[in-house]
Amino acid sequence: MSTDGPVPFTTKIAVMVRDDLATWQRLNVCAFLASGIAAADPELIGEPYADADDTRYLPMFRQPVLVFSGSKETMTAAHSRALARGIAMAVFTSDLFATGNDHDNRAAVRAVPRDQLDLAGLALHGPRNAVDKILKGARLHT
Repeated sequence: MSTDGPVPFTTKIAVMVRDDLATWQRLNVCAFLASGIAAADPELIGEPYADADDTRYLPMFRQPVLVFSGSKETMTAAHSRALARGIAMAVFTSDLFATGNDHDNRAAVRAVPRDQLDLAGLALHGPRNAVDKILKGARLHT
């Protein structure tokens, strides 16, 4: 058996954004949350890229990032399921749209109890089946 082909992914990177956000907000939330996943596990990052002219580009994730959307209630349920399963996640709350820097972002999240966070998005990485169960009710973003 050859080992030269692609290896199927046993894990999943998923970002979930709330479906009532403006397009610019969804994109902003997705970018911020993906950076949290990248920072948490450097092994998820591949090698740098180069084109045929040898122009260098930054490395990216080694596996796809699936983007989902869901209601505020679906987001809250996914957050609870991730916590119950012990899956680390990045969160983006609605309060962060009003801040302008990292310090204020962290302070805004810190000021609110876990069960009262107004989640605009979350991102997680974990075993495929666990991530699928956590995101139950969410749909692939279109």
